[in-house]
Amino acid sequence: MQNAIRFYQTGGPDVLRWEETPVGEPGPGEVRIRHVAVGLNFADTYFRTGLYPAKLPSGIGMEGSGVVEAVGPGVTHVKAGDRVAYTGSPLGAYSTGRVMPAGPLVKLPEEISFETAAAMMMRGLTSSYLMRRIYPWKKGDTFLIHAAAGGVGLIVCQWAKILGLNVIGTVSSDEKAEIAKAHGCDHVINYRREDFARRVREITNGEGVPVVIDSVGKDTFAGSLDSLRRRGLLVGVGTASGPFPPIDAMQLAIKGSLFFTRPALADYIADPAERAELAGELFGHVASGRIKIEINQHYALHDAVQAHRDLESRKTTGSSIFVV
Repeated sequence: MQNAIRFYQTGGPDVLRWEETPVGEPGPGEVRIRHVAVGLNFADTYFRTGLYPAKLPSGIGMEGSGVVEAVGPGVTHVKAGDRVAYTGSPLGAYSTGRVMPAGPLVKLPEEISFETAAAMMMRGLTSSYLMRRIYPWKKGDTFLIHAAAGGVGLIVCQWAKILGLNVIGTVSSDEKAEIAKAHGCDHVINYRREDFARRVREITNGEGVPVVIDSVGKDTFAGSLDSLRRRGLLVGVGTASGPFPPIDAMQLAIKGSLFFTRPALADYIADPAERAELAGELFGHVASGRIKIEINQHYALHDAVQAHRDLESRKTTGSSIFVV
């Protein structure tokens, strides 16, 4: 028997339950993995609340690292004993071990620990497509990213420095402002004290930025649009404050022929070759020390309720993981 966090109804953190669960042998295309560390992501709360659909009862969590214990028929890219990490469906990463599809698994370089891997697969691959797929960045470009001291924010800020980009970041506290600055954020705006759209215009001499990366959603949407220059791109990567409002196409035209995209990581790592390329570049930056993964919160897996409370109250910075 293994242990796992499961939920039987949607709602607040208290719906999460710590249970014993049977884990059988892997079938065709599957592996059995023993987890060493598991990632905690804001997207996990979307499944728990019902914003993202899940068939109940359900496990939870989409990111983990560990050791392959057994492989089923047809699995050739990993074998028993391999150090691996993954992000993606199906739900169930909040567990001491599980049987799962082998497809999402990526072999871990020896230079990257299990804890680092669990903290960076979803955030790191999200950062990877934001920096390498979403926009044709040119050296010297300036962009705005919300939640600059969060897990994705800290990685993006560091990656931006590698590419020669300038970063404007929003944060909710002076402590988070210092963290963002330490990771390469050039201009930090405390949105609790300043109108971030007005400040962005001041920093850019009235022009605005070509790209806004918005993981907050409802509360920042209008200001994000107002921060863009003509024909700018708003990238909606998360909805921490609630879903983005319905798009008014005419407003996009009036505000400067703007673009809006709501990307999903799954669509950028669905192709194995592209997933390997994005992961390879990420692993290279992390292994070399060019990008540091900040794990600022560690939880026991059975403390998932408290972990979700901390995450939703915005008490966390950087990445959070469960140690199995």
